[in-house]
Amino acid sequence: MVMCWQKRDFFLLIILIFVATNSGAKLVQGHEISAGSKLELIHRDDLLRNLQDGVNPVSTFQRIKQMLYHDTIRFRAISSRPRLKHGGVSSIRRQAQEKTGYYQASTNGGSSSGGEMPMNSGADYGTGQYFVHLKVGTPAQKVTLIADTGSELTWTKCKYRCNGAQCGIGNSRNRRVFRADDSSTFKTVTCSSSMCKIELANLFSLAQCPSPRDPCAYDYRYLDGSSTIGVFANETVTFSLTNGKKTRLENVLVGCSGSSRGQSFEAADGIIGLGYSNHSFAFKAAKRFGGKFSYCLVDHLSPKNVSSYLIFGSYYETDISPIKLQYTELVLGVIPPFYAVNMKGMSIGGILLEIPIEVWNVNGVGGVIVDSGSSLTFLTQPAYQPVMDALKPSLSGYKTLNLDFGPLEYCFNSTGFDKSLVPRLVFHFADGAIFEPPVKSYVIDAATGVKCLGFVNATWPGTSVIGNIMQQNNFWEFDIAKGRLGFASSSCSS
Repeated sequence: MVMCWQKRDFFLLIILIFVATNSGAKLVQGHEISAGSKLELIHRDDLLRNLQDGVNPVSTFQRIKQMLYHDTIRFRAISSRPRLKHGGVSSIRRQAQEKTGYYQASTNGGSSSGGEMPMNSGADYGTGQYFVHLKVGTPAQKVTLIADTGSELTWTKCKYRCNGAQCGIGNSRNRRVFRADDSSTFKTVTCSSSMCKIELANLFSLAQCPSPRDPCAYDYRYLDGSSTIGVFANETVTFSLTNGKKTRLENVLVGCSGSSRGQSFEAADGIIGLGYSNHSFAFKAAKRFGGKFSYCLVDHLSPKNVSSYLIFGSYYETDISPIKLQYTELVLGVIPPFYAVNMKGMSIGGILLEIPIEVWNVNGVGGVIVDSGSSLTFLTQPAYQPVMDALKPSLSGYKTLNLDFGPLEYCFNSTGFDKSLVPRLVFHFADGAIFEPPVKSYVIDAATGVKCLGFVNATWPGTSVIGNIMQQNNFWEFDIAKGRLGFASSSCSS
């Protein structure tokens, strides 16, 4: 009898182990770290056709000028960012805003795979950003947002507590509005909460609180005069997964903007914050999907139907196939919310340029960030001049042009251009990794028959920026959990 029970127990144990093992396999397979959520990045570059949202197409020349304008404004914002180990400055700015009368807040206004979102180039809209389509709320409503690694707050044009005539959508350019009242999962953050008063101070929450249950309001102002005003809420976002299924990410901090203005937002419904911050969308989604997000940007002059993707989690189940990734350290939290890297130099044609080491010291007065929201690459003066001096001789056979391209110093007639004559540019990271972009990423198309060296001279001391044109045709993985940046050459198509 004892032997019988021992055998029975043994078989029960085997069965339990079998069940546990298979359940565990399903759990690992079903856990978000096993694959990624993929959002499409749709690059639109057909300059001869009208855009669907009614914005008139513009020439390459006009687009570059508009990119430069937005880049210049953005770089001022980057330069003015404090270098912090800990937060606190934003709350001072918030109080200053309120004292100057800026408060106009309006209340109107676990999956088995990873997911992906399409990301569209914003170049057609006169900006240098990329766009994604996101499904927000319950039931889900689609919004189109600027994907920005320099933004902490995710917000969308929004109607909340509206009735009567004020619920109108508005002019044709702003026909997409998130209707918060139609979502069963829209929950505002109260203005009396510590989250509003303390945690969201860095996101420009406002201290005014008419009554404890009123929503926590914000007032974002940008250096180009653009602004957005609204209230904070927690919402649900729906992802399409790489295994064909869907998953929901709950309690995502979203700004419901009843008012926004400025050229930055003419073609978009808002911004998806991919910056490094406890409350950014990237941080929330990456935490769910294995601690990382990635993107791959196609050429900014690619055909309109070419797409690339923003991915949360693993890219293995996607069709994107970068060669073996190189990794370098991500320096997080020093120039918030940007992603900084440790560089040691740049070489051209195999020769390391003489650039002072201080230029690359992110813990000092220099440093480099990788930024999806800037189109061109900004190099501070001690790096800019050696780079330009090393590249110009290879272009001396082409006629230089005097064009109104603002900070783009060197442009030329590109008839008969032979890229093989241009020495290769290489970024050298402190830990030995090297990034070698294609020539077209730094000798860029500016107009028909015109190319320019795609670098902007930035003030020193200050931060250098690797912009999205330099990042094109490469896969970039921001591994927040491990504090590293992975990159590899890729066609970016899927």
